[in-house]
Amino acid sequence: MSDPIKHECGVALVRLRKPLTYYREKYGTELYGLKKLQMLMNKQLNRGQDGAGLAVIKLDPEYGSRYIARERAIGSGAVATLFERLNAKHQALDQTLAQETAWLKKKYPYAGELLLGHLRYATHGKNSIENIHPFLRQNNWMSRNLVLAGNYNMTNVQDMYRQLIDLGQHPKEISDNVTMLEKIGHFLDEENARLYREYKTQDMNSLDIADQIKQNLDLEDVLKNAFKSVDGGYNIVGLIGDGNAFVMRDPNGIRPNYYWADEEVIVVASERSAIQTAFDLQMGDLKEVNPGSALIIHRDGTFKEKQILPQLERKSCSFERIYFSRGSDGKIHEERKQLGRKLARSILKRLDYDIRSTVFSYIPNTAATSYYGLIDGIYKYLDKWKREAILKLGPKATGAEIDALLSVKIRREKLLVKDAKIRTFIAQDAGRDDLVGNGYDVTYGLVKPTDTLVVVDDSIVRGTTLKKSILRILDRLGPRKIIVASSAPIIKYPDCYGIDMSRMNEFIAFKAVKSLLAKRNNLQFMDEVFEACKQELTKPMEKMENKVKMLYDQFTDKEIEDEIALLVTPEDINAEVEIVYQTIENLNVSCPNHLGDWYFSGNYPTPGGNQVVNRSFVYYMQGSSDRAY
Repeated sequence: MSDPIKHECGVALVRLRKPLTYYREKYGTELYGLKKLQMLMNKQLNRGQDGAGLAVIKLDPEYGSRYIARERAIGSGAVATLFERLNAKHQALDQTLAQETAWLKKKYPYAGELLLGHLRYATHGKNSIENIHPFLRQNNWMSRNLVLAGNYNMTNVQDMYRQLIDLGQHPKEISDNVTMLEKIGHFLDEENARLYREYKTQDMNSLDIADQIKQNLDLEDVLKNAFKSVDGGYNIVGLIGDGNAFVMRDPNGIRPNYYWADEEVIVVASERSAIQTAFDLQMGDLKEVNPGSALIIHRDGTFKEKQILPQLERKSCSFERIYFSRGSDGKIHEERKQLGRKLARSILKRLDYDIRSTVFSYIPNTAATSYYGLIDGIYKYLDKWKREAILKLGPKATGAEIDALLSVKIRREKLLVKDAKIRTFIAQDAGRDDLVGNGYDVTYGLVKPTDTLVVVDDSIVRGTTLKKSILRILDRLGPRKIIVASSAPIIKYPDCYGIDMSRMNEFIAFKAVKSLLAKRNNLQFMDEVFEACKQELTKPMEKMENKVKMLYDQFTDKEIEDEIALLVTPEDINAEVEIVYQTIENLNVSCPNHLGDWYFSGNYPTPGGNQVVNRSFVYYMQGSSDRAY
């Protein structure tokens, strides 16, 4: 992607279903689960470069021994840092005694049966250790301890915070993380209290009551109460101190979730390919938690999937398929290729079908798969053209004439090479832009002055890197024209479900619309949209509509594309620049099971989305940089 946007968070859960002695006997180590967790986290590093954390819970600990351990780290190398620390703590043990499973489980904090890992990439907020998952709510009762981590953003945090206050709580801050931890924790406390009262009437002593609560904790009821008023996208994993656990997914299936289980282990992750690699599985071996459902894992290792909230229209995030998830997932790979194929027709029209004078390439590295798809689509046209041309030659065609037609090839080259980052050391703005422009290198000598370059990108968000870097360096090759083709449609609307795309004024499409309005002497229309958005915000959230659509409805996508091309073209280059975007229709055909396209269409899957987009525009008009949710 030419304009990198922050990734989403990722989770990994490993639940061992056998005693630790089993894994020592079969795999040579009691830390089998920890090693698998490390692999799952490493295979999802694309999902978090701000920090990482992990937590471990031990089943059936002795009284007085530690049974919950947590480790967190900040920075792009956080996963490596975490496991270096864990290894150092293991090496500090008496290695002779560490060969005894019972001793190791008691003395080593991370020798446990429930292991939860998290990779963080913040959409908002400071990157301090306090913001790194997992979060921990502690209590002396095992069944009241809660460890929480996930990939989520909630649009109605303010409302949920007020609900907690109404319950008599005083959470330390207004945030998704604290609010969800305390909300789930409150109903976990309620369930504990209910069971305590029930068993107390049976004249049971407190130790027996505590044991009965562990065995009979109704997590299904806890989750139904905790999530009934939550608006947002989420894949949340919770561990209870007594060994129970859950994985909860939002009713629209916005955030991704995959799991697999056999007699030894239950595994959950944000990406299917991570589990496949870590456990050597086929794609069909894995399942998804259904939208609105929870995977509930009992402390005895049994599990079940239970419907917690009514399943709504599935709107799984399409940006997962375009950019965020690793392309090593077979289905994602094919979908990205299909996105490229779907660009072929519009690109050919822009070229007036002249492929002899065209060089095809891509912006490294994530656009490569869509580029291959585009080449497939161009070849399909070329094969058809050759066939028709040969038939037109008739039966008297010579071998030389046929050879001349067959020799027509697509000119596909790797023109852009991502270079090592150059630090802008003591550089003024002009010098800094020049250094940024050298963040890529090019392959010289392949482009003629009469050529058009077609360069595939997976999406164009802000257009900044195109203007400051990519277009300038491609212009050095001396082409007549540069066409940048986005495999994603035009990004028009902010996200509010876990991706760092929340401020409208950062979108190049929004800037293009403002520019078009100015050219029509109609900037006052922004005030009309402003008033409409403010009016919507006076309504109950479930009745709000996205009034920012009024802005984009003034222009066709072709008009916006052309204006974007003008805005991203540096004044000092020679080549003509065009921008071509994917259509929403082609996106949905290419990714039929991931129809969450609100970034492009403005059709948010939850009521909170409409509230956020209206508020985001109001904040822009008011000159505020506040978070819109």
